[in-house]
This record gives sequence, C-alpha cells and structure tokens, in this order.
Amino acid sequence: MQVIPGVHQVTVRKTNIFLICEEKITIIDTGFHGSAKKIARSLDDLGRSIEEVSLIIITHNHLDHIGGLPGLHEMTPARIAVHSADLSYSERGLPYGGFIRLLLKIPGVTLFWPLVYAKPDDVDIQLEGGEVLNPLGGMEVIHTPGHTPGSISLFSPQKKLLIVGDILNSGHRELHLTPRPVSSDLSQARESVKQLAKLDFDILCFGHGRPIIGGASVVLRDWIKRKGF
Repeated sequence: MQVIPGVHQVTVRKTNIFLICEEKITIIDTGFHGSAKKIARSLDDLGRSIEEVSLIIITHNHLDHIGGLPGLHEMTPARIAVHSADLSYSERGLPYGGFIRLLLKIPGVTLFWPLVYAKPDDVDIQLEGGEVLNPLGGMEVIHTPGHTPGSISLFSPQKKLLIVGDILNSGHRELHLTPRPVSSDLSQARESVKQLAKLDFDILCFGHGRPIIGGASVVLRDWIKRKGF
C-alpha cells in the first residue's frame, strides 16, 4: 500500500517492510528469511529496480525484520544501518528477551543464528541515535529501546511521518506495546513511547499492523493518557 507518495508499505507474513522511492531507494526492515524476492517484485511493480537500493535501515535486530538481509545483500550493493546496541559477536548480546533468548540457546538451534540475528560484520553503519539520514528530506534516527536494546524509530519532520518498528504495534483498532515475552524491557519501552509522543507527526507506521494516517500524534498521546503511562 502507498502510505504517502514515494513511501510504500509491503507486508510479508504479517511483517511490514517500507520502500522509500526517491532518486535512490531506501528499504526499512527486510522481513523474514526469503522476503528479498518479494521486495524485488514490489519494486518492479513500482517501475523501479532492486539495483537502485542504496540504503537498508533495520529498526531492530529480530528475525522478522532482518531475515531478508542475506538475500538483499546478494541483489544490491546497499549499505546496511543498525543500532550498535543490537549488535554483538556473543550470544550474550542477542537482542531477544524472555523465553525466546532461552530457546535460542538450545543445542542445535544455535546453527540457525545467521537467520535470526545480524552480526556487526553484516552492518556498514552502526547507529547511535541522533543521526539524520538522507531519505524524505532528512530522517532522524531516534533511539527507542525497550523492545530490544537497540530499537530505533525514524522520523521525517518534512513529511510528518514516524516509523516505529516494534516499539508499538497496531491491531484491532488499538495501539499495543509489544508483549513482554518478546521484549527486553517493557518499562523502558513505555518511556520510549512517551518520548515519541512529544513529536509532531500526522502519519504513524508500525512493524506490524496498518498505519495511522492523519492526526497520529494526537492518537498516540490520547492512548498514553488512557493507559496511564
């Protein structure tokens, strides 16, 4: 679906991928393993080519958002940007919480780590938060930890567009924090959401669920009040 002219949401297995089609193309998140071909077809449908992709930004280092990276790496020379707090060479640094972290440590499951986790060597740009990237007239990187230590949101003041990854999701006509079993720190997530609510944006996009188009910052602030954050 087109979010605004030049920004398209592609949903693969209930995970959203965003294509920003300007002179150069930026991809935000890459879906599960095997999503690269779907991304390439979506760009073809828009009259563009996967070879035009110059930047891939990952909102957080989870398997449903980084799984398409290996395939895209083979198809495009794009640079890859991930927050440094989600990157580690050690299993202690895996950005998963609760039972999923325990599951990933089971003997044999470790063989599948390349499919569920991007390592520092897979990344060209280690973000810290506060950077302003080129897309959409300047897209600010906001560090929003809580779902993972290195979760980021991406804000375009020019377009009044905010992409929040999984720090929030939408579904059943309601906003939701991502559940505790798949989050690193829910209290930290609440604080991150409160910081986002101070921004002025009309459009709010999520890693899962449909975007809110029109008056989105007011919707978020009202939701925070109702939840008592």
